[in-house]
Amino acid sequence: MESLDELLRKAEAAHGHLCAGQILGVRMALLGLARLGIADPRGAARRRFVTYVEIDRCATDAISLVTGCRLGKRALKFRDWGKMAATFVDTASGRGVRIVALEDSRELARELYPHLASEGSKQMQAYRELSDAQLFREQRVRVDIHGAEMPGSRGKRAVCPRCGESVNFGRFEQADGERLCLSCARPELRYWTPEDTEKGGNREQ
Repeated sequence: MESLDELLRKAEAAHGHLCAGQILGVRMALLGLARLGIADPRGAARRRFVTYVEIDRCATDAISLVTGCRLGKRALKFRDWGKMAATFVDTASGRGVRIVALEDSRELARELYPHLASEGSKQMQAYRELSDAQLFREQRVRVDIHGAEMPGSRGKRAVCPRCGESVNFGRFEQADGERLCLSCARPELRYWTPEDTEKGGNREQ
């Protein structure tokens, strides 16, 4: 595993800038890997390692970079809970550790580095230097990952009879006697509102 400084340089290059969230994410990922005894997440362990992230901020990009877990590989799982937290899981055993950033680390950064001008610079310095115990709370957990959610799994594929769109990995529900995609079965889940019928022959609901 590379050093903290090396990983921060890579995180900055991948994300576009270095910030307190990036530093926190790198530290969180390093701690999670250490607790699971994984020294090389891109090596042999990559096929049995999954990470859950609970926020869509800078830290998530850093966690993905350090662990090698990617959304497209189905090894990065996103739960939109708005928490600076992540759970690192060894899928072979179901053993995991959930790590949460401590809110009082912000105040500690202010106390330790009052001479620095901005809140961001204080946090960046603190997040580099504080101990894991000062930055995070750890909890041992078990995570039962369904087989269809595992990296490399091939789920069922179906075509929604209403919208005509194909659906992967069993993301459909029975409704009104039909097997529908989630956006047709539960329109309240949609993040879009149709304005008109799309080209291509599909029917909008």
